[in-house]
Amino acid sequence: MSAVIDSHGHAHGPARGLMRWVLTTNHKDIGTMYLVFSFAMFLFGGSMAMVIRAELFQPGLQIVQPEFFNQMTTMHGLVMVFGAVMPAFVGLANWMIPLMIGAPDMALPRMNNFSFWLLPAAFGLLASTLFMEGGGPNFGWTFYAPLSTTYAPESVTFFIFAVHLMGISSIMGAINVIATVLNLRAPGLTLMQMPLFVWTWLITAFLLIAVMPVLAGVVTMMLMDIHFGTSFFSAAGGGDPVLFQHVFWFFGHPEVYIMILPAFGAVSAIIPTFSRKPLFGYTSMVYATGAIAFLSFIVWAHHMFTVGIPLTGELFFMYATMLIAVPTGVKVFNWASTMWRGSLSFEAPMLFAVAFVILFTIGGFSGLMLAIAPADFQYHDTYFVVAHFHYVLVPGAIFGIFASAYYWLPKWTGHMYDETLAKLHFWLSFVGMNLAFFPMHFVGLAGMPRRIPDYNLMFANFNMVSSIGAFLFGATQLLFLFIVIKCVRGGPVAAAKPWDGAHGLEWTVPSPAPYHTFQTPPEVDERSRLH
Repeated sequence: MSAVIDSHGHAHGPARGLMRWVLTTNHKDIGTMYLVFSFAMFLFGGSMAMVIRAELFQPGLQIVQPEFFNQMTTMHGLVMVFGAVMPAFVGLANWMIPLMIGAPDMALPRMNNFSFWLLPAAFGLLASTLFMEGGGPNFGWTFYAPLSTTYAPESVTFFIFAVHLMGISSIMGAINVIATVLNLRAPGLTLMQMPLFVWTWLITAFLLIAVMPVLAGVVTMMLMDIHFGTSFFSAAGGGDPVLFQHVFWFFGHPEVYIMILPAFGAVSAIIPTFSRKPLFGYTSMVYATGAIAFLSFIVWAHHMFTVGIPLTGELFFMYATMLIAVPTGVKVFNWASTMWRGSLSFEAPMLFAVAFVILFTIGGFSGLMLAIAPADFQYHDTYFVVAHFHYVLVPGAIFGIFASAYYWLPKWTGHMYDETLAKLHFWLSFVGMNLAFFPMHFVGLAGMPRRIPDYNLMFANFNMVSSIGAFLFGATQLLFLFIVIKCVRGGPVAAAKPWDGAHGLEWTVPSPAPYHTFQTPPEVDERSRLH
């Protein structure tokens, strides 16, 4: 029995229940599915991090074999990057971009549905490798050849196929965002009037289309080396293992900006709302985002300072990497300037956004340290690098996602979430995250290598603190799940403008306020005077 699909992409008829979700072309349904899937992957990848931290709680062998530990580090990275962070931002894009630009839906609704349903297939395949003979991928999330070609378990072929499926999904999602933003804006809405979240996603979409084929190319070369007798990465056959790193990081470095730019956009919506002020420096924010995206393509070899690239190359990549701190700094100063002398209030979205700015900046400073080529020889492949990228991705990408979720939940559900529980979620996450990752700077500078199941006794205390922080952070995310379910099921009805303040929040208003709305509207003048 078939379901009838109406003009909104909802299924009706006998198969309405399940088939509504399977067949939907509605951008809100698809956005919701992306967000639910990404949170499931967040818990899945997080459980692997719990295994890692449990093994590192004390020196010596405790709960898992070194081989399984390697599989956990590999899968944790892959699941968190491709399964948790990226789909979450695609879900936010699906939900909010049409609303922000006045579009009826995404431009390519059926492709939107297909791009989502590729993901459960891809990650089901990836997870299934853990049960195959020889175990799952054990070569690190960067899957360097020849470790991932000559010495890998047989499941690597399925891993390659899963990566292809993820890449196809990402490319289709990016095409959809570009087509929607360029073709479906409301009449009169120019590009430079769009909310910054739309801008950051438009730029992210171009990054995705540029780099996902590079990832597809490198895993295809791996496949050829494994099964078809080529020697792209085998020195014995005239190939070069360093070629793998060049191709991988040409994808991998823009990829880290793909994971952070949408968070920049979301925070650029949240901070003005809770500062009761228009965003400071809108135009410079747009250009800074474009500059970050451009520079992200010419800094890839800073991951490779220790492979023996020429001194000229080291200097070029060192300077280019330091240069990328400039547009990033512009953003941080603009967020600070937006808050400056604002009428601040600290609901959960603002707490996550402020923590984002502060902690992401710490990650940026450690990134500058790593950009210095001679110093990087000391830091490379130590826990200092792990500390750096977790300070960028956890308070950056993941806190950005939490901030967005709390900010837009009233819009999505019609209900207000429990503010007390949300603030508890924030503080437990904040404390747990810093406890988990800050000590990694110290053990890294002292020489503790990354990706090891055991370590010297001198690192024991800091590792114990890290593990306790990680368990706290991980357990806290179940509280977030509870808060969201509670909000979806009911609660206080959200006002039309749930974050109403001196300017009120308009869901579709352009980020740069038109010149005549900088003054306090008369109807809220009394309320703002009370602040």
